[in-house]
Amino acid sequence: MTKLVKLKVNGAPYEGEAEDRTLLVHFIREQLGLTGTHIGCDTGNCGACTILYEGRSVKSCMMLAVQCEGAELSTVEGLATDGKLHPLQEAFWEKHALQCGYCTPGMLMAGIALLKDNPSPTEQEIRLWLHGNLCRCTGYISIIDAIKLASEKMKASPN
Repeated sequence: MTKLVKLKVNGAPYEGEAEDRTLLVHFIREQLGLTGTHIGCDTGNCGACTILYEGRSVKSCMMLAVQCEGAELSTVEGLATDGKLHPLQEAFWEKHALQCGYCTPGMLMAGIALLKDNPSPTEQEIRLWLHGNLCRCTGYISIIDAIKLASEKMKASPN
């Protein structure tokens, strides 16, 4: 049996059918067609599926789609505006903060949540915040540098 789930994603209304057991990550990708959110482990360990739920960083493989009825979500597809990259996306590019790119959407969304809560994080605060997001390629240094650079960019040009 399926239920109709209506929600707002990246500011736009969406709806789709979901069984009670459908994970939010699968709903986002399969029902809404937003494939930027990656499926990694389906157990909450890797962070590849990180999105913002009502402004908070969550792993979408740990939530059911039906729990999100009426909720507001943000995914990596919503970061760029009018063809212009978000400052964190620019910083990832400038600092070479990705290699294979699989973890990148989750890292970006976790970074967005961090910078929203803490516009001037220290390296230690960034490391602590990202502890639930795994990357097997970069060694994290470039990701941390990118988040620091984005913090500076966002303070210099608040929008």
